[in-house]
Amino acid sequence: MSKLSTGVWRLLSLSVMLTLVLSACAAPAATSAPTTAPQATQAAPTSAPAMALSGAVAIDGSSTVYPITEAVAEEFGNAHKDVKVTVGIAGTGGGFKKFCNDETDISNASRPIKDSEKDECKAKGIEYEEFKIGLDGLTVVVNPKNTAVTCLTKDQLKLIWDKDSTVKNWKDVDPAFPDAPLTLYGPGTDSGTFDFFTEVINGKAKQSRADFTASEDDNVLVQGVEGDTHALGYFGMAYYLENKDKLTALQIDGGKGCVAPSYDTVLNGTYAPLSRPLFFYVKKASLTRPEVLEFVKFYLISAKQIVDEVGYVEAPQATYDENLSRLAHYSN
Repeated sequence: MSKLSTGVWRLLSLSVMLTLVLSACAAPAATSAPTTAPQATQAAPTSAPAMALSGAVAIDGSSTVYPITEAVAEEFGNAHKDVKVTVGIAGTGGGFKKFCNDETDISNASRPIKDSEKDECKAKGIEYEEFKIGLDGLTVVVNPKNTAVTCLTKDQLKLIWDKDSTVKNWKDVDPAFPDAPLTLYGPGTDSGTFDFFTEVINGKAKQSRADFTASEDDNVLVQGVEGDTHALGYFGMAYYLENKDKLTALQIDGGKGCVAPSYDTVLNGTYAPLSRPLFFYVKKASLTRPEVLEFVKFYLISAKQIVDEVGYVEAPQATYDENLSRLAHYSN
């Protein structure tokens, strides 16, 4: 279990409410326009039994989205103990490979699906729904002992991370920085975080220096920076917030001054260029199975609260309403 899931205990108070919502969604009265689902839930008899479900839901993909999906899966399991939900962290790219090879029902993603991945899915006859579930501020971190570095510009990040970079020492970045070796930690090449960071910082997805410690597991990156005084790394904001007593988040200057990653700066777009949407993709064929359909309903109804609880930023309510609206016809 990811240590990020320790925050799930705060969500237990939602379990009864979410179980009732699922029951309402399963009832005929609740399969109308999903934007009215909360009202339908209130009108539903409190004695209505939860839908009896069994089976399995297979999920893989982004390590950034993983803590959200893991928290949803844990809560869903409280209501439906006969449904086995597995959540992997192969990275966004690795997840899409499994998804388009018909190995999973749902793919977590920290970037939109690429055209090449769309083609792979199409070739296998895989059709899907895309759901935006929240926002993230990709966070650049250093060891707390490195007090000399508080902000990096986009150009400095490119100097450090671009292909064929010769930066080996903090002084190579700025003469005012420490005379100390610069060690780097970052997501692996199958990660959507890697794709997003390299595209917005270096100008091309996957264009990066290769001499850094890479992992698809963000907890490995956290531990690397925590244990190395002169390290620099990057990953999703939730992993920083879970470990903020062990790491220092740098401010980023995208051209309008130094801005720290936070709920407000991600939501209002001032934390640029490292703010991004988060997604999950569901196979249309899988949505014909009751256990998958009910899990996805549960996810979309509870996502706003859980996204906030695990350390990301919820999307506007209209986004969640639109998600449920597209899901409605699968209940017919």
